Amino acid sequence: MSGAARRVQLEPAFLLHHYPWRDSSRILELFTRARGRVSLFARAARRGGSSLPAVLQPFGELLVSWTARGEAGQLTGAERVQSPAFLTGERLMSGFYVNELLIRLLPRHDPHPALYDAYALVVGRLHDALAEPARALRIFEKQLLEELGWGLDLAHDAASGAPLEARRAYCYRLDGGAEAIDGVAEGPLVFSGASLLSLAREELADVQSLADARRLLRAALDQCLEGRPLRTRAVMLAMRARGAPVP
Repeated sequence: MSGAARRVQLEPAFLLHHYPWRDSSRILELFTRARGRVSLFARAARRGGSSLPAVLQPFGELLVSWTARGEAGQLTGAERVQSPAFLTGERLMSGFYVNELLIRLLPRHDPHPALYDAYALVVGRLHDALAEPARALRIFEKQLLEELGWGLDLAHDAASGAPLEARRAYCYRLDGGAEAIDGVAEGPLVFSGASLLSLAREELADVQSLADARRLLRAALDQCLEGRPLRTRAVMLAMRARGAPVP
């Protein structure tokens, strides 16, 4: 692409992933507040003496600058806004899981400032030892679906239009919404109205609503992913097989 290079200065961003490129450089996948997901080349980012490796760490907000003439830009500067959140074990895998969701589902150069703020919040909650990581993940997954236009209708019966009732059972159809069930309530996407309303309010304060939210949101995300597996899920399954807790 010809023409003058576009220059972006001090854009708030998080590093989602990076790939080696040539001998000492990297390709960066960044989630920026005003420009969405962008790919940048960082030359000599792995060379001894460069300050970039210390700065370019996941789970810490950055201010990045770059120039671009086409789809991918050239990093010209990066500085930390704050130190990266120190995540270990299941919380680290949860962070990588959130990053992979964004890489798989966010189109490039599509701004989502509200989702950027939600990402900063979930990283903070994963860093907070007092916060429940599973609850943080479920709320972020719900917000991600809403932001991308795939939000779940958790307020009304899809058949009658009536408000959901906490004491009733509902079958959730991903292509339609919740429909009340009369009689025996069984099936992989059958939920109590209480659980659906808890998710709608982003409460998830009890074990049952949290487990139900996980089932529903996983089914919705799998539909969006169109059968493409997530690497982080495979790692989480392996951790579970070894008896490690997984959110």
